[in-house]
Amino acid sequence: MNRRTVIRSATGVAALATFGVAEGTAGTAFAATSSSGSSSSTSAAYSLELDPTAWSYDATNDVYYQIGKVYVANPAATDYENLSIYVPGAYLTATANSDGTTYTAKADPKGTVGAYSGRTAPIVIPVNTPGYAQQAPATSYSYTSVSAYLEAGLVYVWPGLRGRDSSTSTRSDAAPWGVTDLKAAVRFLRYNRSVLPGSTDDIVLFGMSGGGAQDTVAGASGDSPLFDPYLRTIGAAMEDARGRPLSDAVAGVMAWCPITDLAEANLSYEWNMGQFASTSTRASVTWTSAYSADLAKAWPKYLNRLGLRDEHGKRLELTESSNGTYLSGSYYDHLIGVITTSLNNFLSDNTFPYTITTQGGPPGSGQTGTSTTYETVADYIAHLNTDSTWVTYDATTDTATVSGLEGFVNSQKTANKPVGAFDGYSRGQGENSVFAMGLNAPSHFAPLTRDVIKANETTYATYSDWDSAYGSAAYDSDFAKKDSVGKDMAWRGDAYNPLYFLSPAFDGYRRSRVARHWRIRTGIMQGDTANTTEINVQLALLNYGIRDVDFATVWAQAHTMAERTGDSTTNFISWVESVVKK
Repeated sequence: MNRRTVIRSATGVAALATFGVAEGTAGTAFAATSSSGSSSSTSAAYSLELDPTAWSYDATNDVYYQIGKVYVANPAATDYENLSIYVPGAYLTATANSDGTTYTAKADPKGTVGAYSGRTAPIVIPVNTPGYAQQAPATSYSYTSVSAYLEAGLVYVWPGLRGRDSSTSTRSDAAPWGVTDLKAAVRFLRYNRSVLPGSTDDIVLFGMSGGGAQDTVAGASGDSPLFDPYLRTIGAAMEDARGRPLSDAVAGVMAWCPITDLAEANLSYEWNMGQFASTSTRASVTWTSAYSADLAKAWPKYLNRLGLRDEHGKRLELTESSNGTYLSGSYYDHLIGVITTSLNNFLSDNTFPYTITTQGGPPGSGQTGTSTTYETVADYIAHLNTDSTWVTYDATTDTATVSGLEGFVNSQKTANKPVGAFDGYSRGQGENSVFAMGLNAPSHFAPLTRDVIKANETTYATYSDWDSAYGSAAYDSDFAKKDSVGKDMAWRGDAYNPLYFLSPAFDGYRRSRVARHWRIRTGIMQGDTANTTEINVQLALLNYGIRDVDFATVWAQAHTMAERTGDSTTNFISWVESVVKK
């Protein structure tokens, strides 16, 4: 969808024709609204206006900043729903206030830093929410954490966001509140566009893992009516001072290892990896071994309903195979092609001898990996084929060919999660807390998983380790519950599924404003999610009509900010410069 496409929401309000339309000047304080969307007669607790007299200044590095501005009128959690703004000094004209510490500043559209001016500078927003956790807002100023972005001429906005670990005894911060807060912060920036430097037409989100997932959701669901009741409850800026609708659609998304598409993730995990494992919860004596096989069998049916096509328009489907579970068909061939491309990119990007260091644990865990040096490409290919021959190598053309999924998975991508990898049968997975109905109340959220349980629980009950608490009734009970805004699990699950907005298989298709620029990077070795997760997002974006999708799955890297070459921050900044309008 191009930026001039107009989408009309379910409420009948036309979405913006371009990001810049209906983003008027900041005006009077925004009135708080009730969960029903009607205006409240009481005054808002917080003004949505950014105070132009409240800037602080770092003279050493020429940076103006504001810390801790609440970005909604009726916040549920002021400790999270506030943001900080960091602006290169060239983009503001300021005078010192009488207090000797703050400044009154006006945006200077002609000030320049690098390729940008105060009018054209993109606004970048980090989404650092591993496991869909909360993102704490900044409480003090630090230049080090934002220096690379500001030196490149970007405006950096750091919002606090609620998440699965920030709930209290009186407040649930589970989905969709994290993305709701992110959208509210975007709307706040547009509400204040007249007093802020930078281009609110060019807002770019970036994040890794659960952060990559949430910026993917936000990028796919711009202006979706699914989020309206949540936004209104917290008093997000729905209109500007002149009554014109504001947008929460963004221009770009940078997602590293996005753990998303949670509604089907149990199924794809078992099809992609679990079907090749036979230990722990996949050992033959356990009910979960049968559950694994049933999940794997169910996923191709879901995949085929998506109607995905490759870049040439060819329909991608899975078909039954003589060995394994649906290891045949055009989708299977496409997956093997992605894996082969990743390996050949690795061979072309690097020289041998080459040392590979495996990741010891999740980023920030402090766990160290192991390092192995391979003298030649042939040595490395021999290593890959240690247990079975699944890679062939042509030294003349310096190209490798991957022959099948099983050899790749057993060598490079073994399952590290139990069966029920996302919606756990005992509600014990982290994602069960993402959809919790209250503090310490993890919930089932995946109807596709419930369907598999319901169809097969009589068989599962014949195993000694089966517990009736794992049955489909537990799922149905959780699905029926409603959150504080009156929405059930189906509504919330749709809101957090990017394919709901991108695929014609879902009701949300073409009822949102999708970001026009995407960059997706993932480590191919990660056992945290299936290869199909990011591949399907990429394909759905291309099928939707998004022309700018820069995608790569990176060989020899796992769950990290994976890059083929260079470092993630530099590459992200360069990508932003390459795609935004100067």
